[in-house]
Amino acid sequence: MTLTKSVKATVNKTSIYLPQPATLLESSSLTEHEMYFRFCLDDGKDFSYMPGQFMSVSVPGIGEAPISICSSPTRTKPGELEMVIRKVGGVTAALHHLVVGQKVGLRGPFGTTFPVDGEFKGRDLLFVCGGIGLVPVRSAIHYVLDNRGDYGEVTIMFGARTPNDRLFLKDLQEWTDRPDVYYLDTVDQFDTRGPVWTGRVGVITRLIPKVKFDPALTTTVICGPPIMYKFVLIELAKIELRDDRIFLSLERHMKCGVGKCGHCQINGLYACQKGPVFKYSEIESVPEAI
Repeated sequence: MTLTKSVKATVNKTSIYLPQPATLLESSSLTEHEMYFRFCLDDGKDFSYMPGQFMSVSVPGIGEAPISICSSPTRTKPGELEMVIRKVGGVTAALHHLVVGQKVGLRGPFGTTFPVDGEFKGRDLLFVCGGIGLVPVRSAIHYVLDNRGDYGEVTIMFGARTPNDRLFLKDLQEWTDRPDVYYLDTVDQFDTRGPVWTGRVGVITRLIPKVKFDPALTTTVICGPPIMYKFVLIELAKIELRDDRIFLSLERHMKCGVGKCGHCQINGLYACQKGPVFKYSEIESVPEAI
């Protein structure tokens, strides 16, 4: 039977409601609470996504949770994607117990993206990431570095609670060593009884005054714990960076991913559709957005 165009359109539209089977190819612990996962869709088809988007990951018999994509399409094979998952509930705990070869369901990708092929091009880029906020931004960083000639200066700032909470250690070392990237990191605190830490200690906002920016040329990406946004935005205002050149990835309690359940509403804005990537100029006057 040949599908008509209208039926084909319906099939394509409803596919976002149906989990697609995927297989776990690789997993590893990054910290005490976070694990890295690499999945591949079982149908073997190419999987189209862009930096900033997220997936709904389901475990049969347990439930479903929204998870950011941390890989860049410039570095993954067709049908594959990477995620980092923090254990915070029943679904994520079940995901942490998966072994290579086991199956999950994937829906998506959902949400808005960082404009790596649009407004970011030709501009200096400042990435400000706190804790697990590095996860969705890693995708954009990899995309930019894999197309390095399309962008100006690249500065990456990363803050973690302790040295043991730092994610993607291989990436952090790569960014430290690259001559075309300015990388700075800090930790809020460290235990003198633990591993030796010789780096910076203090909140991430202390890093911003250490770098000179041309506000006319700079675009900023911010992602981290909710308390971080307010103080980073205050520091960026001091260097007169325009609000429409600040992009934020906001975390909200998402469920359906398609604007039906209402869990992720921010005073009428559905974060799963209008976000999770927002321009600050679009939400600065929206109560409870920041």
